[in-house]
Amino acid sequence: MEELNFPQMVKIDNTAPEFNLPFYDPKSDDEGTIALSELKKWTVLFFYPADFTFVCPTELKDMAEQEAKFKELDVEILAASTDTIFSHRAWVKHEWLMKNFPYKMLADHSTETAYNYNLLDEESGIAGRGTFVIDPDGIVRSIEVASGPLGRNSEELIRKIEALQFMRENPTQACPAKWAVWAKTLTPSIKIAGEVAEQLED
Repeated sequence: MEELNFPQMVKIDNTAPEFNLPFYDPKSDDEGTIALSELKKWTVLFFYPADFTFVCPTELKDMAEQEAKFKELDVEILAASTDTIFSHRAWVKHEWLMKNFPYKMLADHSTETAYNYNLLDEESGIAGRGTFVIDPDGIVRSIEVASGPLGRNSEELIRKIEALQFMRENPTQACPAKWAVWAKTLTPSIKIAGEVAEQLED
């Protein structure tokens, strides 16, 4: 009997759908291919709708301004859209907000990856605005999908990554709302149910 292979759709706390995509690297002004399985590190897959659009360059500039922080956290940032690598290069060369953009730009021109990450608008062939944080074991630890006109915030993404890295190193702990580095955490237990406020007191 023939084995049926259905595409793996993205799910939180599950293995991230594999991809092997061409990319344009603005730093080297060159091209290549990259597979998720090669990375073995914290990775952010940062899908945006399209090159030569309006909100997208503001988001990517915001991400570029945090390059030092992402390096400190040892995070690989991969920008992605369904455009070609040629479109990526032209956009970087012409859009002032993309000046000195430091991250690889994936070209999901077949739309398979956008589909597997549940972002594809099949009518237009364009991906939605989605951010996926993937841990070194290839597990999806955060998913954020925003409406088309709404730009994202890199500072909030960094806060999430810091919390996720903390929880990976401290698996008995949970991070409450607005948690930041050095803030108090929670140890989940039936004994604190109904008494969380007391647990968070200094």
